[in-house]
Amino acid sequence: MGRVVITGGAGFLGSHMCDRLIERGDDVVCVDNLVTGRASNVAHLVDHDRFEFIQLDVSEELEVDGPVDAVMHLASPASPVDFDRIPIEILQVGSYGTHLGLELARKKQAVFHLNSTSEVYGDPHVHPQPETYWGNVNPIGPRSVYDEAKRFAEAITMAYHRTHDLDVRIVRTFNTYGPRMRPDDGRVVSNFIVQALRGEPLTMYGDGSQTRSFCYVDDQVAGQLALLDSDHVDPVNIGNENEFTVAELAEKVIAATNSSSPVEFLPLPKDDPTQRKPDLTVARSVLGWEPMVELAEGIEKTARHFAEELNI
Repeated sequence: MGRVVITGGAGFLGSHMCDRLIERGDDVVCVDNLVTGRASNVAHLVDHDRFEFIQLDVSEELEVDGPVDAVMHLASPASPVDFDRIPIEILQVGSYGTHLGLELARKKQAVFHLNSTSEVYGDPHVHPQPETYWGNVNPIGPRSVYDEAKRFAEAITMAYHRTHDLDVRIVRTFNTYGPRMRPDDGRVVSNFIVQALRGEPLTMYGDGSQTRSFCYVDDQVAGQLALLDSDHVDPVNIGNENEFTVAELAEKVIAATNSSSPVEFLPLPKDDPTQRKPDLTVARSVLGWEPMVELAEGIEKTARHFAEELNI
């Protein structure tokens, strides 16, 4: 692409995106306010001659000097613990932040790439979820700050495409995991792995029968870059279609960590989706992409990372 601005570039997914773009020869401008992103995620890139880090809140400003070929808007807290902790900020980055990213892309005549989410489908009545499904979202529930922020972000992105003829991409990510997740981010994969490594009970919400489709971060990044490099404007699901119950995930985490942790059952949070699985027809047919990393392999890699980070 040339020179790429990545908002949220010091976050879990954003930092891996920075790595891949640098590896393939692009220049990267990483923008992050470090509210949930971590400087350590991109510390290895700071001295690279094709990497620039700018610390600012993209909900308030987003100006970048020089040419820009693509704006990848990955900025947004995305973990359940953040929904309670910083709900207003999540709504702001999905609205104001997306608007400023679109304006930057429009001024620079750049591609705008939105990192949306499978959460736009809510607790789905259609399974698996194709991009044509409009979703089942509670607009005033505790999860709505993230769900509706992303739905608004998709709407304004398409409005810029129709009004300004802006070249846009929209990816809907499904349950991405891997190294550099925050140990305390409240997502089920990081929760289970950290608890298993520490010998603590694995906190399972509900009876564990709810399903998820977990996508390893390397696959997610590859899919998103395949979309960025394409000319496809409509939303595309990027995830892994292998569906597991949360109870099955717990078993795989315990096996990967050789843990003897018991399972502790807790009440299911409000509006927690009962099932989630992407329809990857578009990703395969349009992008020629599909996930490669099996869950057991990805869990082992992620567990090794957490063990090193937490010195366990």
